[in-house]
Amino acid sequence: MNTIGHIFRLTTFGESHGAAIGGVIDGCPSQLKLDFDFIDSELLRRKTAQSSTASQRKESDRVEWLSGLLDGVTLGTPIAFIVRNEDCKPEDYENLKDVYRPSHADFTYEQKYGLRDWRGGGRASARTTLPMVVAGAIAKQILNEKGIKIYAEVVCMGDAEQAKREGDTVGGIVECRITGVPAGLGDPMFGKFSAELAHAMFSLPAVKGFEIGDGFALAKMKGSEANDTFINKDGQITTLTNHSGGIQGGITNGNDIVFRLAFKPIPSIAQPQQTVNRLGEPCEIAIEGRHDVCALPRALVLVEAMAALVSVDSIAQLQ
Repeated sequence: MNTIGHIFRLTTFGESHGAAIGGVIDGCPSQLKLDFDFIDSELLRRKTAQSSTASQRKESDRVEWLSGLLDGVTLGTPIAFIVRNEDCKPEDYENLKDVYRPSHADFTYEQKYGLRDWRGGGRASARTTLPMVVAGAIAKQILNEKGIKIYAEVVCMGDAEQAKREGDTVGGIVECRITGVPAGLGDPMFGKFSAELAHAMFSLPAVKGFEIGDGFALAKMKGSEANDTFINKDGQITTLTNHSGGIQGGITNGNDIVFRLAFKPIPSIAQPQQTVNRLGEPCEIAIEGRHDVCALPRALVLVEAMAALVSVDSIAQLQ
């Protein structure tokens, strides 16, 4: 499952310390003039080594476009691109190749495939999210022509600077809002817009919680408190409140789509931890190398990108 989407689809490939990572975008409409400066600015938002609490891996993240474009205009054919890895340091992980890092994908990948790429986590690394940003930037340009905007922000986060001093990490909560979405996107029963969003968001590393609208708070409300009353506002049918987060019955109702994500603390910590090796023998590790203290600052653009992919794909299914 390295592909997401039904009509507007993204397939990604590559590993953290491999030669390159990249993607293929299928279903992109023709005659879209790409804003490459905007794509670069979106990549800059997830780039490493921009703060003291971010990974110090230094990558240029220069996109090489292989197909699907003519003079910067989409042809309607598959758009293939790669970004070459330049600052790989697999030696940082040499001492961990036979050890299962707590809360990482080491053990589960090995159980599934019989082996794993221990160089920076391989396919499980956050490095492999870069193609999502490229595809998301293109999707945002499509949405922009339809008056649809997406904005994510951090609403709760631990003290990253203190955590760094302690050799630890922190998590937090991101809220995302999609504005200008028309009513009628999403398909019952198993293609609900909310379900597609959840699928996309849980594809991001470190995401452990997802809610739409008032989410879990609705469980403590009465129906009289939680219901969104319909009203006629300036000749348009809308709702007085937006407890549902813009989605009812799995279909958009024309209000802003509002959802939140809980990101766990990044599991790569410098403090000593107890674990076992491949033989099941107890051992102690302290993870060194280049790691973020918190995923949230660089994850905002990822959340927006995946929301954009879901939105464009849902719109394409109406056409």
